[in-house]
Amino acid sequence: MIEKKTYIEKGKGEPIILLHGLFGALSNWESVVSTYSKTHRVIIPKIPLTEINVEKANLRSLTEYVKKFINKMKLKRFILIGNSLGGHIGLIYSILNPKKVIKLILTGSSGLYENSFGGSFPKRGDYDYINDRVNHTFYNPDILTKKYIDEIFSTLNDNAKCLNIITIARSAQRNNLAKKLYKIKCPTLLVWGLNDTITPPSVAHQFNKLIPKSKLAFIDKCCHAPMMETPLKFNKIIKPFIYS
Repeated sequence: MIEKKTYIEKGKGEPIILLHGLFGALSNWESVVSTYSKTHRVIIPKIPLTEINVEKANLRSLTEYVKKFINKMKLKRFILIGNSLGGHIGLIYSILNPKKVIKLILTGSSGLYENSFGGSFPKRGDYDYINDRVNHTFYNPDILTKKYIDEIFSTLNDNAKCLNIITIARSAQRNNLAKKLYKIKCPTLLVWGLNDTITPPSVAHQFNKLIPKSKLAFIDKCCHAPMMETPLKFNKIIKPFIYS
Protein backbone atom coordinates (compact mmCIF):
# COMPACT_ATOMS: atom_id res chain seq x y z
CA MET A 1 0.00 0.00 0.00
CA ILE A 2 1.08 3.60 -0.70
CA GLU A 3 0.66 6.03 2.16
CA LYS A 4 -1.89 8.72 1.27
CA LYS A 5 0.35 11.48 2.64
CA THR A 6 2.90 10.72 -0.08
CA TYR A 7 0.53 11.77 -2.85
CA ILE A 8 -2.64 13.67 -3.68
CA GLU A 9 -5.39 12.18 -5.81
CA LYS A 10 -8.60 13.83 -6.97
CA GLY A 11 -11.20 13.09 -9.62
CA LYS A 12 -11.99 10.17 -11.90
CA GLY A 13 -11.24 9.36 -15.51
CA GLU A 14 -8.09 9.35 -17.61
CA PRO A 15 -5.10 9.85 -15.29
CA ILE A 16 -2.98 13.00 -15.25
CA ILE A 17 0.26 12.79 -13.26
CA LEU A 18 1.85 16.04 -12.05
CA LEU A 19 5.54 16.19 -11.10
CA HIS A 20 6.83 19.10 -9.01
CA GLY A 21 10.28 20.70 -9.08
CA LEU A 22 13.27 20.91 -6.75
CA PHE A 23 11.63 23.39 -4.38
CA GLY A 24 8.14 22.50 -5.46
CA ALA A 25 5.24 21.36 -3.34
CA LEU A 26 2.03 19.52 -4.06
CA SER A 27 0.18 22.83 -3.59
CA ASN A 28 2.01 24.30 -6.62
CA TRP A 29 -0.50 22.45 -8.82
CA GLU A 30 -3.63 23.69 -7.05
CA SER A 31 -5.15 25.39 -10.11
CA VAL A 32 -4.45 22.40 -12.38
CA VAL A 33 -6.00 19.99 -9.87
CA SER A 34 -9.14 22.10 -9.36
CA THR A 35 -9.61 22.53 -13.12
CA TYR A 36 -8.91 19.05 -14.48
CA SER A 37 -10.08 16.84 -11.62
CA LYS A 38 -13.61 17.52 -12.92
CA THR A 39 -12.91 15.30 -15.92
CA HIS A 40 -9.69 13.44 -15.07
CA ARG A 41 -8.06 11.48 -12.27
CA VAL A 42 -5.33 13.91 -11.20
CA ILE A 43 -2.44 12.46 -9.17
CA ILE A 44 0.54 14.27 -7.62
CA PRO A 45 3.24 12.09 -6.05
CA LYS A 46 5.43 13.75 -3.43
CA ILE A 47 8.93 13.19 -4.78
CA PRO A 48 11.17 12.50 -1.73
CA LEU A 49 13.91 15.00 -2.57
CA THR A 50 15.06 15.66 0.99
CA GLU A 51 13.96 12.39 2.61
CA ILE A 52 16.08 9.93 0.65
CA ASN A 53 19.64 8.93 1.47
CA VAL A 54 22.15 11.23 -0.22
CA GLU A 55 23.51 8.28 -2.25
CA LYS A 56 20.12 8.18 -4.00
CA ALA A 57 19.90 11.94 -4.51
CA ASN A 58 20.12 11.78 -8.29
CA LEU A 59 17.90 11.76 -11.37
CA ARG A 60 18.16 8.00 -11.89
CA SER A 61 16.89 7.17 -8.40
CA LEU A 62 14.15 9.80 -8.48
CA THR A 63 12.90 8.55 -11.85
CA GLU A 64 12.91 5.01 -10.45
CA TYR A 65 10.84 6.26 -7.50
CA VAL A 66 8.27 7.73 -9.88
CA LYS A 67 8.24 4.50 -11.90
CA LYS A 68 7.56 2.41 -8.80
CA PHE A 69 4.83 4.84 -7.71
CA ILE A 70 3.12 4.54 -11.10
CA ASN A 71 3.36 0.76 -10.99
CA LYS A 72 1.93 0.58 -7.48
CA MET A 73 -0.95 2.82 -8.53
CA LYS A 74 -1.50 0.40 -11.46
CA LEU A 75 -1.56 3.21 -14.01
CA LYS A 76 -1.36 1.89 -17.56
CA ARG A 77 -1.48 5.05 -19.72
CA PHE A 78 -1.66 8.68 -18.69
CA ILE A 79 -0.88 12.32 -19.39
CA LEU A 80 2.31 13.51 -17.69
CA ILE A 81 2.93 17.14 -16.69
CA GLY A 82 6.22 18.26 -15.14
CA ASN A 83 7.67 21.54 -13.92
CA SER A 84 11.41 22.22 -13.63
CA LEU A 85 13.08 19.10 -12.15
CA GLY A 86 9.72 17.33 -12.43
CA GLY A 87 9.84 17.94 -16.17
CA HIS A 88 13.33 16.44 -16.31
CA ILE A 89 12.13 13.33 -14.48
CA GLY A 90 9.11 13.21 -16.80
CA LEU A 91 11.36 13.29 -19.85
CA ILE A 92 13.56 10.45 -18.59
CA TYR A 93 10.50 8.39 -17.67
CA SER A 94 8.92 9.01 -21.09
CA ILE A 95 12.09 7.95 -22.90
CA LEU A 96 12.29 4.73 -20.87
CA ASN A 97 8.53 3.99 -20.90
CA PRO A 98 7.19 5.32 -24.23
CA LYS A 99 4.03 3.21 -24.20
CA LYS A 100 2.89 4.64 -20.86
CA VAL A 101 2.82 8.35 -21.64
CA ILE A 102 -0.04 9.46 -23.90
CA LYS A 103 0.87 13.16 -23.84
CA LEU A 104 3.64 15.15 -22.20
CA ILE A 105 3.49 18.74 -20.95
CA LEU A 106 6.69 20.46 -19.84
CA THR A 107 6.96 23.85 -18.17
CA GLY A 108 10.30 25.36 -17.18
CA SER A 109 11.86 21.91 -17.49
CA SER A 110 15.50 21.14 -16.86
CA GLY A 111 17.20 18.55 -19.04
CA LEU A 112 19.17 20.79 -21.37
CA TYR A 113 20.30 23.77 -19.34
CA GLU A 114 19.29 25.42 -16.10
CA ASN A 115 20.66 28.24 -13.99
CA SER A 116 20.03 26.10 -10.96
CA PHE A 117 18.97 27.66 -7.67
CA GLY A 118 20.35 24.61 -5.90
CA GLY A 119 23.91 24.58 -7.21
CA SER A 120 25.51 26.18 -4.18
CA PHE A 121 24.48 28.22 -1.16
CA PRO A 122 27.36 30.39 0.10
CA LYS A 123 24.89 32.38 2.20
CA ARG A 124 22.35 29.71 3.03
CA GLY A 125 22.04 30.91 6.65
CA ASP A 126 21.09 34.40 5.47
CA TYR A 127 17.29 34.72 5.31
CA ASP A 128 17.36 37.87 3.18
CA TYR A 129 19.67 36.18 0.67
CA ILE A 130 17.44 33.12 0.38
CA ASN A 131 14.37 35.33 0.11
CA ASP A 132 16.01 37.30 -2.70
CA ARG A 133 17.02 34.15 -4.61
CA VAL A 134 13.52 32.65 -4.33
CA ASN A 135 11.96 35.94 -5.44
CA HIS A 136 14.28 35.91 -8.44
CA THR A 137 12.56 32.78 -9.76
CA PHE A 138 9.18 34.57 -9.99
CA TYR A 139 8.22 37.46 -12.24
CA ASN A 140 5.83 38.74 -9.58
CA PRO A 141 7.13 37.59 -6.18
CA ASP A 142 4.07 39.07 -4.47
CA ILE A 143 2.30 35.76 -5.05
CA LEU A 144 4.72 34.07 -2.64
CA THR A 145 3.75 33.58 0.98
CA LYS A 146 6.10 33.95 3.92
CA LYS A 147 5.33 30.31 4.74
CA TYR A 148 6.73 29.25 1.34
CA ILE A 149 9.96 31.22 1.91
CA ASP A 150 10.23 29.92 5.48
CA GLU A 151 9.96 26.30 4.33
CA ILE A 152 12.77 26.74 1.81
CA PHE A 153 14.90 28.56 4.37
CA SER A 154 14.33 25.75 6.87
CA THR A 155 15.24 23.08 4.29
CA LEU A 156 18.47 24.83 3.35
CA ASN A 157 19.53 25.21 6.96
CA ASP A 158 19.19 21.50 7.60
CA ASN A 159 22.60 20.10 6.62
CA ALA A 160 21.32 16.75 5.37
CA LYS A 161 18.41 18.23 3.40
CA CYS A 162 20.59 20.95 1.90
CA LEU A 163 23.17 18.38 0.80
CA ASN A 164 20.41 16.42 -0.95
CA ILE A 165 19.16 19.52 -2.76
CA ILE A 166 22.65 20.47 -3.94
CA THR A 167 23.41 16.88 -5.00
CA ILE A 168 20.17 16.56 -6.97
CA ALA A 169 20.69 19.94 -8.63
CA ARG A 170 24.17 18.93 -9.74
CA SER A 171 22.84 15.59 -10.98
CA ALA A 172 20.30 17.47 -13.10
CA GLN A 173 22.98 19.75 -14.53
CA ARG A 174 25.08 16.73 -15.52
CA ASN A 175 22.12 14.86 -17.01
CA ASN A 176 21.83 16.52 -20.43
CA LEU A 177 19.18 14.88 -22.60
CA ALA A 178 19.93 16.62 -25.91
CA LYS A 179 20.97 13.39 -27.66
CA LYS A 180 18.01 11.39 -26.33
CA LEU A 181 15.04 13.71 -26.91
CA TYR A 182 14.37 12.26 -30.36
CA LYS A 183 13.07 9.20 -28.49
CA ILE A 184 10.08 11.15 -27.18
CA LYS A 185 7.32 9.84 -29.44
CA CYS A 186 4.20 11.22 -27.75
CA PRO A 187 2.68 14.65 -28.51
CA THR A 188 4.47 17.20 -26.31
CA LEU A 189 3.44 20.71 -25.27
CA LEU A 190 6.06 23.14 -23.98
CA VAL A 191 4.67 26.01 -21.87
CA TRP A 192 7.32 28.55 -20.91
CA GLY A 193 7.50 31.81 -19.02
CA LEU A 194 8.93 34.44 -21.35
CA ASN A 195 10.83 35.85 -18.36
CA ASP A 196 12.19 32.53 -17.08
CA THR A 197 15.58 33.11 -15.43
CA ILE A 198 16.24 29.46 -14.56
CA THR A 199 15.52 27.79 -17.91
CA PRO A 200 15.49 30.78 -20.33
CA PRO A 201 13.30 30.96 -23.46
CA SER A 202 16.24 29.80 -25.59
CA VAL A 203 16.05 26.47 -23.73
CA ALA A 204 12.38 26.13 -24.67
CA HIS A 205 13.23 26.71 -28.33
CA GLN A 206 15.91 24.01 -28.11
CA PHE A 207 13.44 21.53 -26.57
CA ASN A 208 10.99 22.39 -29.36
CA LYS A 209 13.67 21.67 -31.97
CA LEU A 210 14.79 18.37 -30.44
CA ILE A 211 11.44 16.80 -29.45
CA PRO A 212 9.73 15.56 -32.66
CA LYS A 213 6.01 16.12 -31.92
CA SER A 214 6.33 19.23 -29.79
CA LYS A 215 4.59 22.59 -29.77
CA LEU A 216 5.75 25.67 -27.88
CA ALA A 217 3.76 28.41 -26.16
CA PHE A 218 5.11 31.36 -24.18
CA ILE A 219 3.47 33.34 -21.39
CA ASP A 220 4.59 36.94 -21.01
CA LYS A 221 5.35 38.46 -17.60
CA CYS A 222 5.92 34.97 -16.21
CA CYS A 223 9.04 33.22 -14.94
CA HIS A 224 9.78 29.61 -13.96
CA ALA A 225 6.46 28.25 -12.63
CA PRO A 226 3.60 29.28 -14.96
CA MET A 227 1.05 27.03 -13.24
CA MET A 228 1.62 29.07 -10.04
CA GLU A 229 2.31 32.51 -11.48
CA THR A 230 -0.31 32.68 -14.24
CA PRO A 231 -2.68 29.76 -13.55
CA LEU A 232 -5.53 31.00 -15.77
CA LYS A 233 -3.27 31.49 -18.79
CA PHE A 234 -1.49 28.20 -18.14
CA ASN A 235 -4.75 26.25 -17.99
CA LYS A 236 -6.09 28.01 -21.08
CA ILE A 237 -3.02 26.93 -23.05
CA ILE A 238 -2.98 23.29 -21.94
CA LYS A 239 -6.77 22.74 -22.09
CA PRO A 240 -7.11 22.06 -25.85
CA PHE A 241 -4.00 19.87 -25.75
CA ILE A 242 -5.38 17.75 -22.90
CA TYR A 243 -8.81 17.35 -24.49
CA SER A 244 -7.60 16.80 -28.06
